Amino acid sequence: MRQISTIALTLAAAVALSGCIIVADGGTTTVVHHTTPAEDTYAAALVHPDRPEADRARDGLRRSADMLAFIRLEPGDVIADIRPEEGFFTRLFAPVVGPAGHVYAFVPNQTSERENAYADSLSATYPNVSRVTGALETMAFDRPLDVVFMGEEYHDFVIPRFGVDVPTMNAAVFRALKPGGLYVLLDHQAAAGTGVSVAGTLHRIESAELRRQVEAAGFVFDGETRVVANPADDHSLSVFDESIRGRTDRFVLRFRKPG
Repeated sequence: MRQISTIALTLAAAVALSGCIIVADGGTTTVVHHTTPAEDTYAAALVHPDRPEADRARDGLRRSADMLAFIRLEPGDVIADIRPEEGFFTRLFAPVVGPAGHVYAFVPNQTSERENAYADSLSATYPNVSRVTGALETMAFDRPLDVVFMGEEYHDFVIPRFGVDVPTMNAAVFRALKPGGLYVLLDHQAAAGTGVSVAGTLHRIESAELRRQVEAAGFVFDGETRVVANPADDHSLSVFDESIRGRTDRFVLRFRKPG
């Protein structure tokens, strides 16, 4: 009887755990990966014909598919993208949630003069996207949300000159979500112990301080991912410094509304 090598058994075990199967043909072993429906949906969103090439070029650094998986976005979900600006994430969310779901492109009053046009362009392209403009502290939508997403914006909202009452904003997010809904925040990491002190200069915020603020609103910490972390970033430079721009050390935190 032919012996099966330890290496082959190890490979088989690893493949089984990863959701793949092994196909053997004439002594040649082929690993076949079976994607999940969610993975297929995310992959389709990345190549959606309405996404500009400039967005696709950023997918590697932004780890777009991994971000969608961490957000746990599904067809039929209702999500608010807070201050979407040009719409990088909105253009991913819209095809994922599909015609049964909806994306609210929420534009804060403070930036509406410039950014309403961006959101209107998104809603003109995607039938399931609509613009909402208003105060962050009183944000409201015409149906309960599954997810609220904030991508590299929270640090701006804590800057005094932006004029946002952040605790009240977080309370508004809490009200807008369904019980069990998710609040997901992506931002630029600041040095340990700096809290919000460099938000106005380096455009960074310490993740521990952001977590403290969000949990104070009643949210439960639900996880984090390191997919867009960069250990080579020493947190000393502005995120707009050309030597680090687009490659900052970023954190992604997920919170859940109890219920």
